[in-house]
Amino acid sequence: MTYEFEGHTEKETIDRAIKELGLEQDCFDVEILESQKGGLFRKGYVKLKIHTGDDILPEKEAAPLKVKRDFKKDPPSGGGQKKSALPLEPQNDFEKSLIDFGKQILILMGHKNVAIKIIYRDENKLTLDIISSDSSILIGRKGRTLDALQLLISNYAAKNGDTPVRVILDCEDYRTRREEALVRIALRAAERVRRSKTSVLLEPMNPFDRRLIHTALSDMGDVSTKSEGDGGLKQVRVFYQK
Repeated sequence: MTYEFEGHTEKETIDRAIKELGLEQDCFDVEILESQKGGLFRKGYVKLKIHTGDDILPEKEAAPLKVKRDFKKDPPSGGGQKKSALPLEPQNDFEKSLIDFGKQILILMGHKNVAIKIIYRDENKLTLDIISSDSSILIGRKGRTLDALQLLISNYAAKNGDTPVRVILDCEDYRTRREEALVRIALRAAERVRRSKTSVLLEPMNPFDRRLIHTALSDMGDVSTKSEGDGGLKQVRVFYQK
């Protein structure tokens, strides 16, 4: 599939494509259709064509793949939950200190105009949302900056909370968009495996992303998955089985 986006700069236009398509930048190719540099009295102009790679799949294929997502038994990295329409107020000193700790980290990183809000809460899970004009920087490539910030805040919660609580840190709804993109990647890989009767090795992923891939393809009788490699960023191999 191809899409066209316009903006004042190449970065701004690519960021818009990432946000609207819900894909990571390395999941699509960029073709510059038109580019004009800005001047003293005019803004620049860029027109890009985005190739997502979906067109590598044939339009006529076997029965469509179904995604199994049992979030109660195997919760994803941050999505799959109903967020509150309005931010929730901290209900105790622990939640207040957690928010203050997160803001202090961001300020030390040089991001002064930021806010952290609670957008979801249950008995043992708390989802925080970063509100900032530097969201793309705070998310980082493939969400690695956001993951690192989440790890710091989770460690603080583990040391200072009275009861265990899982902390999810989000920004610009990145977690949900990332999970949707990973499901699409899993489905495309499964289709390739079914056609070729071989295997596909996906990019290195963190444990949360790998778990989502395994869950998405877990109910397919002729396609299976396994993790390979060492360390936190292992790879998922999608392979054909009779």
